[in-house]
Amino acid sequence: MAGITLGRTALLCTLLLWIFQVGSGIVTVKVTPKVEVNRGETAKLPCTYSGTNLQDVIVDWYIEISGVRTRVAFRKNSGERMSDTGTPLTGRVTMEENLTLTITSVKPSDQLTYYCQVTAGKDGSGEDGTNLEVFVAPKKPEIKKPSQAISVGEETSSEIGTCIAMNGFPAPRIIWFKDDQPLPEVKDKNEKTHMVLSTVKEASGLHTIKNVLHMQPTKADKDSTFHCTVEYSLAGEQNKNLQMKSDPMKIELHYPSEKIMFDLFNATVVKEGDTVTLKCETDGNPQPSFDFFKDEKPLTGTDGFLILKNVKRMDSGQYICSTMDFQSFLELKTQKELDVNFIDKMSVTPTGHQFVMLGNKVEWQCKTKASKTHTVQWKKGSTVLSQDGTLSIESVAYNHAGEYMCVGAVQDVPGLTAQASVNLTVKGKPEIETPAIGEVTKEGDDVTLKCSANGFPTPQFIWKPSGKESISVEDNKVVSTVTLQATPEIMKNGVICEVFNEYGKDSKTLPVAVKRGQYKDSDKQQGGSSAVVVAVVVCVLLLLLVVALIYFLSKKTTFCSKKDKKEAATGQVNNIVVEMKTEKANEEAGLLNKKVNTEQ
Repeated sequence: MAGITLGRTALLCTLLLWIFQVGSGIVTVKVTPKVEVNRGETAKLPCTYSGTNLQDVIVDWYIEISGVRTRVAFRKNSGERMSDTGTPLTGRVTMEENLTLTITSVKPSDQLTYYCQVTAGKDGSGEDGTNLEVFVAPKKPEIKKPSQAISVGEETSSEIGTCIAMNGFPAPRIIWFKDDQPLPEVKDKNEKTHMVLSTVKEASGLHTIKNVLHMQPTKADKDSTFHCTVEYSLAGEQNKNLQMKSDPMKIELHYPSEKIMFDLFNATVVKEGDTVTLKCETDGNPQPSFDFFKDEKPLTGTDGFLILKNVKRMDSGQYICSTMDFQSFLELKTQKELDVNFIDKMSVTPTGHQFVMLGNKVEWQCKTKASKTHTVQWKKGSTVLSQDGTLSIESVAYNHAGEYMCVGAVQDVPGLTAQASVNLTVKGKPEIETPAIGEVTKEGDDVTLKCSANGFPTPQFIWKPSGKESISVEDNKVVSTVTLQATPEIMKNGVICEVFNEYGKDSKTLPVAVKRGQYKDSDKQQGGSSAVVVAVVVCVLLLLLVVALIYFLSKKTTFCSKKDKKEAATGQVNNIVVEMKTEKANEEAGLLNKKVNTEQ
């Protein structure tokens, strides 16, 4: 019975409220439910209303903090718009003519619920609320590595790294990656791989997020790369779930050694005189200390390196490297065979400086020993003369004199060579090389002549006639240079170079001549006179040609005007032609007279 009475009472109240609204009118306020804006930008919160035609409507904008409303802007019934003082928005908030609330330089603390309230007197009042959401992009995430290395095989998970994303709003999300593959976000600390998250709200209202990754790494993770990304959003539907990537990180792992390696660190082929470096290492980390031995004798090494300087052939043999891994307590040992290649000094027979008479035979033998197959060559300069160790010259000439080199080489070992040299001097009477012609600009000038001679003992020089002389040696030849005046006798007969030593003598005449292109003054004068004669002849011929042309033109005119005198004119012309052939001296006068007669 009481329930029926309560139901009737509620129905009656609803009916009375409806009658009151119909009688007094309804004001409806409409706002955007959610407005998004990035920090520092300007937010606009629109507000419209309906249900009244009154002009003196009052509009108030409120913010709500912890359940308490505070007015921040309003419009009086007179239409004047103002902002309240002493609010978190003072100085940054205005109400526009269309009732839109505008907030400049938006801050994270501006993320509140805003109410637009409209009061229309007898038509009643209404309000609606909008939520302002503020976004701030965080800084690029950074990873901090643990201060100590991580050991493989631990029973509990170890801290791999801490990813930090600072100053984001709202609080962003951090995702860990291993070798570019995302790791599931696991917060259960009992799992081998899990994350520990924490958030710090800064005084600015921004959030700093930390995400600590814990794992039980294996030896395979020594080559793995880790990084993290921060996922955040900005204003606008297209700016959701954005990501920013950290720099990559490799973890420092400690893991036991399972095998040991020992080998040459630099060259693969060793020869005497080289510095050899042997490197010993394991597949563990960190590297243990190593011990080195040869023939059971300990050797001193440093950080896994055994350095042997200026090795000799007796350094060949077996070297041993051993170590004890203190993580696994396993003793490891290995050996390396070292071969030091060598070549002995070259042995040449006969030895020393050889003096051989011109035309005689000379022969050398050269040999050596080496650790591998080798070659022996005889050379003079860059020319190879023999490849079997024997150098033989049947008939020695002066051009055979000089230094010869015997070179031994091991082809399979670059740079492994040995060499020895011998010198040959050819004895005999001097021989003069074909001399060059001496040239002067004119007779009486000084001329310099060179005379080159082979021979041993060193030949002596005599110049006929003599002059200022100097001696030099060029390529096993003795060169005498003389300077003297080119007299008429020298221009005619030349200069004689004579050489001699204890085995005989030789001589040659060096001619002296004027350089090509040089002429005497008389030749120049003769050439000038010839040019004058040619010019005179050309002028005379041109004059005769002009006179003949004038005559021809005048004769043609007479022929056209006096046909009845053709015979006489022809006879005259013939007479004139005869005169031109017989009397050249009267040629010009006859032609001129004929011209006067025809013109008359």
